[in-house]
Amino acid sequence: MAPPGPGQLLPMTRSLLPPSAPPFLSGRRRLPPPARAQTSPRPPWQPRRPPCPAPLQPLRPLPRNRTRPVAPPPGASAAGGGEAQALAAEFMTSERVKVAAMLGLALALCNADRVVMSVAIVPLSQAYGWTPSFAGVVQSSFLWGYLISPIIGGALVDYYGGKRVMAYGVALWSFATFLSPWAAARSLWLFISTRILLGVAEGVALPCMNNMVLRWFPRTERSSAVGIAMAGFQLGNTIGLLLSPIIMSRTGTFGPFVIFGLFGFLWVLVWMSAITGTPGEHPQISAYELEYITKGQKLVKPQVQGEKLRKIPPFRNLLSKWPTWALISANAMHSWGYFVILSWMPVYFKTIFHVNLREAAWFSAIPWVMMAVLGYVAGVVSDALIRNGTSITLTRKIMQTIGFVGPGIALIGLNAAKSPAIASAWLTIAVGLKSFGHSGFLVNFQEIAPQYAGVLHGMANTAGTFAAILGTIGAGFFVDRMGSFRGFLTLTSLLYFSSALFWDVFATGERVDFDGTS
Repeated sequence: MAPPGPGQLLPMTRSLLPPSAPPFLSGRRRLPPPARAQTSPRPPWQPRRPPCPAPLQPLRPLPRNRTRPVAPPPGASAAGGGEAQALAAEFMTSERVKVAAMLGLALALCNADRVVMSVAIVPLSQAYGWTPSFAGVVQSSFLWGYLISPIIGGALVDYYGGKRVMAYGVALWSFATFLSPWAAARSLWLFISTRILLGVAEGVALPCMNNMVLRWFPRTERSSAVGIAMAGFQLGNTIGLLLSPIIMSRTGTFGPFVIFGLFGFLWVLVWMSAITGTPGEHPQISAYELEYITKGQKLVKPQVQGEKLRKIPPFRNLLSKWPTWALISANAMHSWGYFVILSWMPVYFKTIFHVNLREAAWFSAIPWVMMAVLGYVAGVVSDALIRNGTSITLTRKIMQTIGFVGPGIALIGLNAAKSPAIASAWLTIAVGLKSFGHSGFLVNFQEIAPQYAGVLHGMANTAGTFAAILGTIGAGFFVDRMGSFRGFLTLTSLLYFSSALFWDVFATGERVDFDGTS
């Protein structure tokens, strides 16, 4: 653009005007202001409305059935003690802990129906003149049925789920228990048949428990859940051993059979109406708890429809892996020691220390209370080790080593006991430390084979049943030949030590490829 000549005015451009120049100097039309909505004039009696504040952020709605977390107590950091307290409070009021409690009640009934025979065997032997050898055969009749059902029951659990199979199992074993007095009045072999039926029905209890824990609990809470369920299992021993002599003194030898059978029918009604097979089916579970469970189940591979239709488990592949044999060996040893102590300790206190039946039941019952308490403590400690970074394999080996070596040492002390009080103390230590195995081999089924946990547990239970039959009958023949329990207790102690060594060498906490997919 050429510079202006003399006397020529500069053009009025927008860029040459000052910022505060009025709009009519810019050469542009001034746009009219935007039209405002027509509102009626404010009446003089109406107060002036204050200016609206900035809009608030919407509150994040809390999940259904979920309360706000409680503030941490004084002296606890938000990320430390306060969070731990909030998690503990959430766990104790959650739907999944109700599942664990119902499982514990079922296992309590399972053991009460089983252990009542350990008390009734004394008056029955006196009434019918049974020798210790034949009494061992009668007591082991439960195990004959228990030998049949675990593998089949475990496969049914994997296919149909733990809720349905557990309901049928409890109903059937409660019916067998309730029917026992009628059968005993007819013939001895009919009575033994009801005990076999009891064993068949109870063979599904532990696989069902494992299946429900696998579905309802994240991996960092499974040991605690098993601890709660197995605490009921051990309290069933206490209930059976303590209440049976009292009920027998008032109603006769078969009174406990009727009462425990009726309680089983009541449990089935509550279980079917209040518990669901999976968390997602529960109508009252909170969104928070459902998300927490599903996020914590990292070891469970989602099951597709084709896998569910597979009815025949790969038994050859299952038996070809050393971790499977570690589980079978651990379950066999656990059952050997468990059934020997459960079946023969009342007789042991009566024959060695010459106490009466009620005192023998008390001395035999105290250890099971300790087992229930320490079993839950072991579960909490095991979960804490895993949360703090300890590998699952090392955690399971630590727990199972305590569960085998501890009872082995305690049984040696039991052999040296000179009074019933000292013997009961050693027995309490043995049974209490034995409960650490619940956080060892008993949880391990879910970890190495979540899709085959039921059938794998059934296989191990079958081996355990063989060991229990051998131990229960063997103890009776050993007493007949040697005249004492002490040699048999020494043998059991040595078996505990060897089983601990086998477990520590071959067990693992990692998932094992049984399908040959990797």
